[in-house]
Amino acid sequence: MTRGPSLTLARTVGRLSRRLGRGGGTSAPGKVLLRIDPGAIERLAADLPHGAVVISATNGKTTTARLVAECLSGAGLRAVANGAGANLLSGVATALLDGGRRRPRPQIGLFEVDEAALPEVARRLAPRVIVLMNLFRDQLDRYGELESIAQRWAELIHRLPTDTILVLNADDPAVAELADGRHRTIFFGVDDPAVALDALPHAADSTRCRRCGQPLVYRSVTLGHMGDWRCSACHAARPARDVALERVVLDATRGSDITLRTPNGAIETHIAVPGIHNAYNAAAAAAAAIALEIPTVVIGPALAAGQAAFGRAERVVIGDREAVLLLAKNPAGANTTVHTVLLDPQPLNILVALNDRTADGTDVSWIWDVDYEPLLARLAHLTVTGDRAHDMALRFAYAGFARERIRVEPDPARAFDAALGDVEAGATLYVLPTYTALLELRAILARRGLVKEFWRDG
Repeated sequence: MTRGPSLTLARTVGRLSRRLGRGGGTSAPGKVLLRIDPGAIERLAADLPHGAVVISATNGKTTTARLVAECLSGAGLRAVANGAGANLLSGVATALLDGGRRRPRPQIGLFEVDEAALPEVARRLAPRVIVLMNLFRDQLDRYGELESIAQRWAELIHRLPTDTILVLNADDPAVAELADGRHRTIFFGVDDPAVALDALPHAADSTRCRRCGQPLVYRSVTLGHMGDWRCSACHAARPARDVALERVVLDATRGSDITLRTPNGAIETHIAVPGIHNAYNAAAAAAAAIALEIPTVVIGPALAAGQAAFGRAERVVIGDREAVLLLAKNPAGANTTVHTVLLDPQPLNILVALNDRTADGTDVSWIWDVDYEPLLARLAHLTVTGDRAHDMALRFAYAGFARERIRVEPDPARAFDAALGDVEAGATLYVLPTYTALLELRAILARRGLVKEFWRDG
């Protein structure tokens, strides 16, 4: 089939998917396009005069991509992106397909990419900039141990064109040690001791040197296994940060004031997404913008303009109350979410939604590595829902929360309504869902007219 008819057919599939209520058409058109035109991504990407930026990580891809998108917009660059979160090869193909019919044409591609899909996506896109932010234990039934992902990323980097710019998290040893000396590398990280943890969490993942296998030691820890690290045996150590968070002031669950040191001068701004994890996301976005030669006078306001992506500290106003959706899909992310929720000084109303579908990971044993215990003294009401609601109830019971105070409601709509009913006027319900549970809950809210469908978000 020639190029024109194949593009038309794939776009028709997307329109049908949306009309039939089968989703937002964020993946199906790309699947069709790649089936009938396997070289479509390469050809469509070649039409982008400023190339492509690819972002991958276990946690934070969507939010970071949003912040980079604001930087591109502030610099006057028209971007094509998979903003709805379809981050496999088919999602990238769909985004490029949609971008090809825009007028004026997009100038640059911006794609968040699944960790396992990254090597193939990068091979086809030959990105101008590749941002690698973190590696945490996630979906072990699909990915295997994170070291296997790190090895695949290392092999990918070795095959990249030498003019590709790497943006790497200096604080994550598994990511920092991917620098190979062949590519220009921009490192980012946190240099503010005020946000350091008391100790390395018991569920920390990368605690051994990738070079020699010996234990790592830490001068300070900021999130999971990320911090100021060095090997106890060889010379491996956290590299110098080109873009560093010198000041992070967490503004409860409303955001953070940050100061970034960059090669082009300091950036002081407020980001609307809360928690140290989002401060890292902002630093990654700033580093990517610098790699793209975007001026710092643009970056600060762009980071301030960035809003939460769907389900990532997304606030939903419901009458005189609000719900905050905080995706929590693995131990590192869930622990960070717990710390973020605890910044709210008021008694806490929490709904936890646990599913075990393919996109979540079918092994839910990871919930036993999440430190839910700090929540207990602050909990006013707790509701659990989802396919594995009883597993989550058991986890909180073993943590020491009174069983009679745990509401178990497997149906997500009824669970949401019951949990919201506990919330006083002017207060907040914190919702901590896994990925497919998040999609279910947002579909419920969309049907009620409270949020846009996720593929229309942003």
